[in-house]
Amino acid sequence: SEMAFRKVFRTLSTRITLPLLPSAESTGLRGPSQSILNPATGQAIYACPSATQEDINDALAAAQSAQELWGSRTPALRSEALFALAECVSDNKETFASVESTNSGKPISIARAEVGFCIDNIKYFASIIRRQDGAAASEYMEGCTSVLRREPLGVLAAIVPFNYPLMMAVWKIAPALAAGNAIALKPAPETPLTALLLAAACRAVLPPGLVSVLPGGVEVGRHLLEAPAVRMVAFTGSTATGRAIAAAAGAACKRVHLELGGKAPFIVHDDADLPRAARVAAYASFINSGQDCTAATRLYVHRSRAEEFVARLLKYTRNIVVGDPASSATHMGPLISAAHRTKVHQFVERAKQDPRVNVLCGGTPISGPGFFYPPTVLRVSGPDSSHECMTTEIFGPVTVVTEFDSDEEVLTRANALPYGLAASVWTTNLHRALHFTRRLASGVVWVNDHSPCVSEMPHGGYNLSGFGKDLSPQSLDDFTQTKHVMFVERHTDWHPFPPADF
Repeated sequence: SEMAFRKVFRTLSTRITLPLLPSAESTGLRGPSQSILNPATGQAIYACPSATQEDINDALAAAQSAQELWGSRTPALRSEALFALAECVSDNKETFASVESTNSGKPISIARAEVGFCIDNIKYFASIIRRQDGAAASEYMEGCTSVLRREPLGVLAAIVPFNYPLMMAVWKIAPALAAGNAIALKPAPETPLTALLLAAACRAVLPPGLVSVLPGGVEVGRHLLEAPAVRMVAFTGSTATGRAIAAAAGAACKRVHLELGGKAPFIVHDDADLPRAARVAAYASFINSGQDCTAATRLYVHRSRAEEFVARLLKYTRNIVVGDPASSATHMGPLISAAHRTKVHQFVERAKQDPRVNVLCGGTPISGPGFFYPPTVLRVSGPDSSHECMTTEIFGPVTVVTEFDSDEEVLTRANALPYGLAASVWTTNLHRALHFTRRLASGVVWVNDHSPCVSEMPHGGYNLSGFGKDLSPQSLDDFTQTKHVMFVERHTDWHPFPPADF
């Protein structure tokens, strides 16, 4: 009953305190444990059990049962439950921020801002499900009235990356639940901790089984992808993995929702506000230690302003404080692992072998504990296609500056890669800004800024950066399916066979 259903989540006035870290026993998982490291120290901070095939089967069975009830509830009731979830996260926001900072290495100030955005995102989807737009019911055929129904897909699987563990989880969970689905989430193997905290929050305020978190490696993702109960896979991560998921899902006719890699161009014209452009370039290149698929990694600067821009960029970059993520003075933390730091450094080492590439700052791993790498600025000359650092996503604190001479030239170069996630254009000329926003092949284009996202607007890519949108009503649409219902008011003889008197 509706009354019984309301008892499975707490009201907004109830304060729920979550543990700093869930006990391994409380997860209910039966697989072997993996040591979770603090990337700032390299030391183990948690032994995380992994999900077995049996755990996955149990979670999906529970999700199917929970979704049948959840999907049949009114938008008002689902909205109330999601507001309760947002309140639970808000009540424990410092716990979420501290754990996210410790597990992923991001500065505590950034982690706090991300938790705030997560709360806003849950509240946003709790709000918009009570007002959904669609095609008007009408008589599109004589004697018949057509209406459209938006229905949940059922049970979804989400696979999220290490760079924004909590935020990417919320970006999948909030619209999926708002649309009436259940969801099983696989966090990145390196960063499961805030996902486990979020699972505890969901258990406190939502129906049992509606949200499950299943840590582990590739095998967990494969089991979710192959499970008949899963009707859609939402993935954020590398283009290579996204293509493999799309191929496997296609064989089973499952939907996919993909937010993949990027190599964002940052285009600075001769009329740009150069001090601001240089300051934002430093932020957008090195935020989250460059582990961001929208990071400004290709800085195209008009030749007439290049020297001034580079000087300003280097000034800002050299003032970035790299260090302890727990300190409020830190701007940039470590990379996620020793292996990833080695991979990033190998990109820089190969670039150094090219005489057309100059390392203007950084480029040497920082000694000591943890997986730190300095903000690194490269300057290149020659065609973009001849430089690996201009064509391949490095996913670290490495950005590249190069010059251009004309609008058409830089548009061609910016659009030359198969990626199309994000771009920015810096100009004070409105006509040029409109022209570039129309021509740039990216799902997100900023004018005189780079990086901000809001819950109300879609985020997603073109081409090899994936398809499907996070955030906004478009995300809610992606997690539903449309049913056409036709009511016949009076019969018409449109059927060619058999004749009416047959």
